[in-house]
Amino acid sequence: MYENFKCGFICVAGLANAGKSTLVNALVGEKVSIVSWRPQTTRNKLLGILNGDGFQMILIDTPGIHEARNKLGQYMMQSVKSGLKDVDAVLYVIDASKGLSKEDYAFLSEAPSSAPVVVALNKQDAVTRETLFSCLEKLNGIEGLKAIVPISAKKEENLQPLMDELIALMPCGAPMYPADEYTVSSLRFMAAEIIREKALYLLDKEVPYGIGVDITQFSERKTKPICDISADIICEKQSHKAIVIGKDGETIKKIATSARKDLEKLVGEQVFLTLYARVKNEWRNNDFIMRELGYDLKDVKDD
Repeated sequence: MYENFKCGFICVAGLANAGKSTLVNALVGEKVSIVSWRPQTTRNKLLGILNGDGFQMILIDTPGIHEARNKLGQYMMQSVKSGLKDVDAVLYVIDASKGLSKEDYAFLSEAPSSAPVVVALNKQDAVTRETLFSCLEKLNGIEGLKAIVPISAKKEENLQPLMDELIALMPCGAPMYPADEYTVSSLRFMAAEIIREKALYLLDKEVPYGIGVDITQFSERKTKPICDISADIICEKQSHKAIVIGKDGETIKKIATSARKDLEKLVGEQVFLTLYARVKNEWRNNDFIMRELGYDLKDVKDD
């Protein structure tokens, strides 16, 4: 029945702010990963499922590659390492406006031979033709790459050729997930990510790296189609808590208002959202708090 059907796992990797999450969302056609201009937005290894005519592509969106400076950073880098294991191909995303960095070159030169690598040269719309050709020339000098495809994830340009290259690398086999699923993330997890995304946009630059979100209530009312969601925005310092709240509570109100719109699309009904700001000192180095927020190293450790 599935002799001509293709199904495979594709790990999406790259440096912070290369546009990995934007690309995953564009390919899947649904919001499965939060997006922000701030680096290190994606913290978990996330699955997005792309169902098409004769294929199912399971995209593993990983955190941006960076030097870990705390236990949360270690968790993120272990998520990348875990995401690269046992996949059918690696989709490596490069920000064309920044060019080929030494970190990009190191990854692509040392990429495991067991997983073929396709490079998406992202943000082609934001660079000159000369800059794009310069990046392509450097990438062409790296041996072993299966394909290099210039794209714009934000404008959804040239995505079909990229998909064609990836589909060609996937094995034949039965689909792993139902055709109507586009992610395996729970509603509770997605709600926390949406709230964190809105906070990243609205908070001052010194705060977001120490922001976490803990969903304390997620329940549907029995009598009305209303979902009650309560969440704590976790920060590391008392001064950060004041920034999260804002003057007369204006900032946290804006976060709630912005998040509520996306949450209602997510759950398909009216949402009553309540947000609080809590201080948990140095939580990014606290194993217990990290586990509470869904960042458990045991979940991404090597087998």
